[in-house]
Amino acid sequence: MKRMVLGRTGLEVCRLGLGGIPLQRVSEAQAVETVRHAVEQGVDFIDTSRAYSTSERRIGLALAQTDKRVVVASKAQAKTAEKAWADLHTSLAELQRDYIDIYKCHFVADEAIYQKVISSGGAYEAYQRAKNEKLIGHIGITSHNLDVLDRALDDDLFDVIMVCFSFLEPKAREEIIPKALEKNVGVIAMKPFSGGVIEEATLALKFALSEPGILVIPGVGRSDLFDQNWKVFLDAEPLTDSESARIAELRNSFDKVFCRRCDYCQPCSEDISIQTILGIRSSVKRMGRSQLEESFLWKAVEKARNCSRCGDCMTRCPYGLPIPDLIEESLAWLDEDE
Repeated sequence: MKRMVLGRTGLEVCRLGLGGIPLQRVSEAQAVETVRHAVEQGVDFIDTSRAYSTSERRIGLALAQTDKRVVVASKAQAKTAEKAWADLHTSLAELQRDYIDIYKCHFVADEAIYQKVISSGGAYEAYQRAKNEKLIGHIGITSHNLDVLDRALDDDLFDVIMVCFSFLEPKAREEIIPKALEKNVGVIAMKPFSGGVIEEATLALKFALSEPGILVIPGVGRSDLFDQNWKVFLDAEPLTDSESARIAELRNSFDKVFCRRCDYCQPCSEDISIQTILGIRSSVKRMGRSQLEESFLWKAVEKARNCSRCGDCMTRCPYGLPIPDLIEESLAWLDEDE
């Protein structure tokens, strides 16, 4: 079984962890069983978030039923110290723990938000206090924006980064992952299936696991799906030539329709979160529509209906995506799914 040390945290874990997003869209009994099953098989790293509705509570229920050592990570989108402190205590209660191994500043979308997080009175201040009071072990940051993560690595404030990494989003391997590993910062690879866009799960997982030194956390809500991932991990077979060719084929097919979440298209004149609306199908797939409607993401859906098709975003997209058309298609799909 392949294990690794997660950077300066010193935490030794299995290289395949469990992501907590899908646990909120299955029944509580099934979610608890999935977590228990994963832990019994050997998973000892689980990641969740305050933003994932029932996920923390269900993980807490499952871990209360095992005496196996599991590294638990959670995160919150709070940007101020006061809100971050409150969210952390909610996480502790939901997870039924008096200590969380890693707590992360979640979804730090751009430089302005990053500055708010690390400034006086920002979320980072609360997590430093929590670390001093031994409520958490290590502080991390998550972002879909590689420029934000690059800045965070330069500032050297965080023990762990969480970054998108899949064969549709491989750019982090060029600079961010090597830079983090050189600085002994732990790297957690989120969205190895690109938020459910990649349906060939075995191929996607083999690709993500082929990158050395990173912890991969695919999210699943069912034990049978976990077993499929676990088999890929245990087999540890390298990508074949035919699999590499298939990856190239899939990349080409998604080239002009898949949003890489870089946010270079921003700002939008209608204040639309373009990456959110272009990824709305995968959000529904992972979270469920009802959970999505109750989350902060739903505001992006309402704003997207105001798209004026001005085209400014297209001039900034480095991938040449037909963004207004994709917004329209995403909204049409969402309306049909009602």
